[in-house]
Amino acid sequence: MSQYDRFTSDVLIVGAGLAGERAAIEAATQGLNVIILSLVPPRRSHSSAAQGGMQAALGNSAMGKGDSPDIHFADTVKGSDWGCDQDVARLFAEMAPVAMRQMAYWGVPWSRVVPGKRIYDGVDIHEDPEKEGLIAARNFGGTAKWRTCYTADGTGHTVLYTMDSVVIKLGITVHDRTEVLSLIHDGERCSGVVARCLRTGNLRVYTAKSTVIATGGYGRLYGASTNAIINEGSGMFVALETGVVPLGNMEAVQFHPTGIVPTWILITEGARGDGGYLLDKDHHRFMPDYEPKKKELASRDVVSRRIMQHIRKGYGVESPYGAHVWLDIRHLGEKHINTNLREIANICRNFAGVDPVHDLIPVRPTQHYSMGGIRTNIDGMAYGLTGLFSLGEAACWDMHGFNRLGGNSLAETVVAGMLIGDKIAKYTKEASLNVSSALIEEHVRFQEDRIQSLIECRNGKENVYQLRREMETILSENVGIFRSEEPLQKAVAQLHELHQRSCQVGLRSGGKGADPELASALRITGMIKLAYCIAAGALARKESRGSHFREDYPKRDDENWLKRTLAYWPVGADRPELDYEPVKITELPPGDRGYGEASTGAASANR
Repeated sequence: MSQYDRFTSDVLIVGAGLAGERAAIEAATQGLNVIILSLVPPRRSHSSAAQGGMQAALGNSAMGKGDSPDIHFADTVKGSDWGCDQDVARLFAEMAPVAMRQMAYWGVPWSRVVPGKRIYDGVDIHEDPEKEGLIAARNFGGTAKWRTCYTADGTGHTVLYTMDSVVIKLGITVHDRTEVLSLIHDGERCSGVVARCLRTGNLRVYTAKSTVIATGGYGRLYGASTNAIINEGSGMFVALETGVVPLGNMEAVQFHPTGIVPTWILITEGARGDGGYLLDKDHHRFMPDYEPKKKELASRDVVSRRIMQHIRKGYGVESPYGAHVWLDIRHLGEKHINTNLREIANICRNFAGVDPVHDLIPVRPTQHYSMGGIRTNIDGMAYGLTGLFSLGEAACWDMHGFNRLGGNSLAETVVAGMLIGDKIAKYTKEASLNVSSALIEEHVRFQEDRIQSLIECRNGKENVYQLRREMETILSENVGIFRSEEPLQKAVAQLHELHQRSCQVGLRSGGKGADPELASALRITGMIKLAYCIAAGALARKESRGSHFREDYPKRDDENWLKRTLAYWPVGADRPELDYEPVKITELPPGDRGYGEASTGAASANR
């Protein structure tokens, strides 16, 4: 019999970022025993890197006057390019104000309304003295009102630290430096996970009535990403590898307009929301030429495309790292930059050697977010396996469709954590844990054999790091902001070959204990499967919608493609299988987004 430590709980949550911790809090406050697993200590989760803020229709700021969940809902649906489930978007918009006020009650130091006059992009703004001290809001892309609540430009940091303090206060058990290798399931019900301790290399078994995946996104599949190095899509691919759980809309990949060159660290949308400009090599502010209404604050998919279109026309700034444009926030003034944008000011100084008080910031669109993920219903329960839930960036809930608005995903973590956490608790109270020792042994032995096979190089000696570099290059070159048939076919063919080679990985190191090469080797096949799903979905979808832009099919095609991609990977298969389901239209029929290529207000930008 295999040797391993076993832990049992009512609820097992994989991932200690904002979504996972908020769901854990909800379950624990209802009297359930909860264990959280995390690759890193919770406060190092990627949620802490979020900068700009969380959207919620509070209507406190002068430019948010008259805001409501109805307007927030409409912005979200338009932002998604009608790819979201509208019942989910409605639920989110209604509950976001509740969640923001709850965060304030728990201790988040929200930036507050300060009465007085200021000028924003040539417009006089007068803050209402009666609103003094209420939660403030800044402008964000694709929104009709200012509704993004913030704490300077360190929102993720402050909210995560506050959330983790509540987790500690409740005495919730956290096992950090622990990585999940597979789900324990019988094809119908999920009963926990097989995990590996990253300190010792030993295997562990966690069984639970409810298992929750909240592991964040897959940004590190791409060579250049704003994501932390831990964002490798592990929660998604362990679900995919069950053979019965589908991933939704994997071709929907968001590129943030402003990753700093050449480190690709995020420069928050809040910099443009506070009044920053995008400039080309001639120091010309070019976004009003393309988007006269929204300018720098069209939705992220649109701004990213406009930047790259402008660079293609020869207006980019040449550098050893490729052409880029400039972000200019100098006119905001030293006090504003060092107060409301202090985090990015420090990033610019420390990682790019520029001081944004006096210097332009070099930026270029960079992979940032995954709208796709484990497909769930409105209650957060994953398709295919009873007892399995998912939320946050790891999930396709689906309130983002083919493009999420800035500030919506960070708000989603706490809103979904609150709502889905309650659904998890209600399900768990009625569920029982009946998992056979034989099933557990079967899953543990499979992982033990994988590890031993890698150590002994039984199947070959492919280099895991070389495979990873090739995967990153394939996605970056062929499945980027602009897509078309031939590059996508090339990507699918290359990823098919890469998947075969990933089954022949061997180790150069000993593979004992906390060996990082072994950890990488255990992940690589799953990561390539995710990349394959992205490329295959993009090749199949012959339209442009949100972040998915096909140059050979540049229009949105609601007649044929108003549907969600579901990618399955049957056990033993060498490629994904694609299926489709309709998106849920409940209130707002498809129409013009009001910005972007389809908008009647978009100019040609010929100079």
